[in-house]
Amino acid sequence: MSDQTKRTNQHISTRMVQANGVIDPQTGGVVPPIQSATTFARNTDYSLISDKHLYSRDDSDLLRLGEEILAKAEHAEAGLLFPSGMAAIAAIMRTVPNRGTIIVQSQIYWGTTKWVRYFCARREIALHEIDCSDLDVLSKAIEAEKPDLVFIETPSNPWLRITDIESAASMSHAAGAKLVVDSTAASPVLSNPLTLGADIVMHSATKSINGHSDVLAGFLATADAQSDIWQSISMDRHDAGAVLGSFEAWLLIRGMRTLPLRMERMCANAMSVAAFLDNHSKVETVLYPGITSHPGHELATKQMNGGYGSLLSFLVKGDAKTALEVCSKLEIFKRATSLGGVESLVEHRHSVEGNATGVPENLIRLSVGIEHIDDLVGDLSEALR
Repeated sequence: MSDQTKRTNQHISTRMVQANGVIDPQTGGVVPPIQSATTFARNTDYSLISDKHLYSRDDSDLLRLGEEILAKAEHAEAGLLFPSGMAAIAAIMRTVPNRGTIIVQSQIYWGTTKWVRYFCARREIALHEIDCSDLDVLSKAIEAEKPDLVFIETPSNPWLRITDIESAASMSHAAGAKLVVDSTAASPVLSNPLTLGADIVMHSATKSINGHSDVLAGFLATADAQSDIWQSISMDRHDAGAVLGSFEAWLLIRGMRTLPLRMERMCANAMSVAAFLDNHSKVETVLYPGITSHPGHELATKQMNGGYGSLLSFLVKGDAKTALEVCSKLEIFKRATSLGGVESLVEHRHSVEGNATGVPENLIRLSVGIEHIDDLVGDLSEALR
């Protein structure tokens, strides 16, 4: 096997730890250097000193490196980094023409739902929010509405529903629609939607890809870099200027170098937490695809790569007051919005969303971090006592 073949066939964890093997050519440093310049000098004949460096909107070595690492992790032809997950989603939605049609999975991340509702109303785009994890419902909606775009989230947030990506892709393509998958809760380590037929995969890289709650970023990857939708997204990002800064790209690369190891620990912790809650007398229901009673367990096992993620929700027996009391007693789980970081977080979703998406008042969402599992279970045990 040649050296080039060995490099191509490296496992995702090796590629990420090695930052794709990049060495600083000036110093030999094993950490990619930061170039903070926004513009680059030219020669006296006005030719570029470096043909890859004109203006930092696109000409950032760190941006290119981060995109390359993540694109390889997603088995993609190309990838694009954005300054937030919502900026990435907005770039996708702007490809749909006025008076077009979008099918979006219901009861997903509230930020997506809220913005897409506003965007579609403003652009006179027909929006259909349905439970895409129910393939009969999805099939009938696609057949009836003939959408331009189908947008699913799996595992979904905060319900942890699992949607069959391969089936959703087949249905979408039969109707001439593109399928976009928000795979934030899984990360590229646990799920690769493009290999199952999706056209575009989206990540809020703020979450587990960065993993340290200190960077806002979004990422898109495509199976076909020449497709009209990808060309439109690429032009939109460049011309609208929705790019990530050099320092943020450097932090993101720093974070993703430990992504496979962090996901391994977080998945193990989340499974243990789910098992503890599933057997607790004060817990009504646990929403986590790793437990066998979850309706999406078999599908998640089939289409995810050896783990079920760090996100889980549970319904405590009682009402909103009961749920808030449990959250207030937690000490290791920090009361904060987000997921996928090294620290464990807890959130009472109804306090954030209200009645807008039907989140029960007694639902508590957990993002399980990398702390010692005994401390996490002990914290929950005390809070539920």
